Amino acid sequence: MKVLHTADWQIGTQFGQFTPEEAAHLTEARFETVRNIASLATGRGVDAVVVAGDVFDQQTVSETLIRKLFAALSGYAGPWYLLPGNHDAALAESVWTRAQRVGCVPSNAHLLLEPGATLLHELKAALLCAPLTQRNTYEDTTAFFDNVETPEGYLRIGLAHGSVTGILQEEVDSKNPIAPTRAQTARLDYLALGDWHGEYRVNERICYSGTHEQDRFRSNEPGYVLEVELPAPGVEPIVQRTRVGKYQWHLLKPPLNVSSDVAQLRTQLEALGEKDILRIEVTGALALADAEAVNVLIEETRARVRALRSSTNGIKVLPTEDDLAALGAQSGYLARVVERLRALQGDATQAAVASEALLMLARFQRDTGAA
Repeated sequence: MKVLHTADWQIGTQFGQFTPEEAAHLTEARFETVRNIASLATGRGVDAVVVAGDVFDQQTVSETLIRKLFAALSGYAGPWYLLPGNHDAALAESVWTRAQRVGCVPSNAHLLLEPGATLLHELKAALLCAPLTQRNTYEDTTAFFDNVETPEGYLRIGLAHGSVTGILQEEVDSKNPIAPTRAQTARLDYLALGDWHGEYRVNERICYSGTHEQDRFRSNEPGYVLEVELPAPGVEPIVQRTRVGKYQWHLLKPPLNVSSDVAQLRTQLEALGEKDILRIEVTGALALADAEAVNVLIEETRARVRALRSSTNGIKVLPTEDDLAALGAQSGYLARVVERLRALQGDATQAAVASEALLMLARFQRDTGAA
């Protein structure tokens, strides 16, 4: 048996930190990547696609988004098995019941809304499913796997959403614990997990696929699906990852203190393009000309990448004699203004404003001179 393992699609995610135009592109990318998964499943000839929770980001997503998600599955005619996670838990009234009510769930999409075993007789396999029926639990929802009996000679595949205890203790998305020994105690050939947004292999039989489309500035291997080949019961699975994500997110925090640092940052940023999302937070102390060059560089990059968030508040501007000469601020009132602003940079509460004021003064003097 061969399956694609994916999770944490988070359809309906709100990208509030971005502009409406940027958010629209990021929203559409999540559907585009689902369509990529469907095409990949068809091309690889897998027997099924399993989605280990958090298909939707919230219960209140619009009916349009629900319909659009299920329409995106059409590129793969085989079975899809979709598990509720903590964001889209199988409540009495949920995004899943709404989808059923509007009649948009295709016949090959199986909603795993109740704990239990789903037998796939043609494949001689059993899916042991642990959907979340509330957002947070403090008991291991996979514990019942240990006592589930399946036909002799059937593969045993677990599907769950939560945090493997002792492995992913920091910054996990939910509080739903899963025993690190579950594959062993439940005699699982493979345990497909969701919740951690990066691809992560707990051991040879327990894996997180990560989210299909990156959504955070975190370097934890997002943007993949796992192709899992299960040769026979008891045989170690063969797991390979394939990148399906459209965008890559980058968080840069470069300390800039000399011109060569700025040149190095330029080289790094020039490698980014329309499939990159960037947040850059610069710190350090630069000559006025270099600080201006950083601002120009950031704006040039903003025009090239899909989305960019930046902060230059950590830069202290230190005009050189050449900078002052270029400003005509070596003496007189303008020189006193520059000196006052330089002094204010020593005050932590005023430093960012003073640095920005120096840059604005430089632009004003340059523009006035050009006029």
